[in-house]
This record gives sequence, C-alpha cells and structure tokens, in this order.
Amino acid sequence: MSAQPAELPPRYLRTPEAARFLGLSGRTLEKHRTYGTGPSYSKLGGRVVYRIDDLLAWVERGTKASTSDPGVGTVLPARRHASDVLLRANQPRR
Repeated sequence: MSAQPAELPPRYLRTPEAARFLGLSGRTLEKHRTYGTGPSYSKLGGRVVYRIDDLLAWVERGTKASTSDPGVGTVLPARRHASDVLLRANQPRR
C-alpha cells in the first residue's frame, strides 16, 4: 500500500518570474496591475505575487480560434480604460 503524495500548494511567482512566464516585461505586468487589466495577484506584506493558475486564466481569457472569433473574453492593453470597458472585458461572453 503506497501513500498518496500530498498535493503541492500553489506556486507563487514574483513579478519578474510572472512576467517571464507570460513573455512580458516586468514593467508591462506592473502597468497591467496599475490599470486593473492584468491577471489577479495577491500582496503578502509588501510583496506582489501571482498564482500560476491566475496567470493561465488571464491568458485563457484572450484565447481566440480566428481573427473573427469573439472568444470568451478580452485581454486589454496595459493602459488606462474607462471603468465600463474594464467591466465588460472581465465578464465572460455567453
């Protein structure tokens, strides 16, 4: 009878690691955080960390099959947007 391996806790990435994981610059990821257009993150003390699942979910939101595919959501550019645009972008399409 072998013991089941314990499930590993989620891995958290700091901004530079998360940016490399996404293929972005750290500065771009910081801008996304400032404007509310990026992946979910947590603050542990003064440190910003990202769960890999949250990074993957953010990427998945922008998945398209073709240029005419509306997809399931929108990943906005890292810049200031009107609040109604942010709300619509973060709502899944039906």
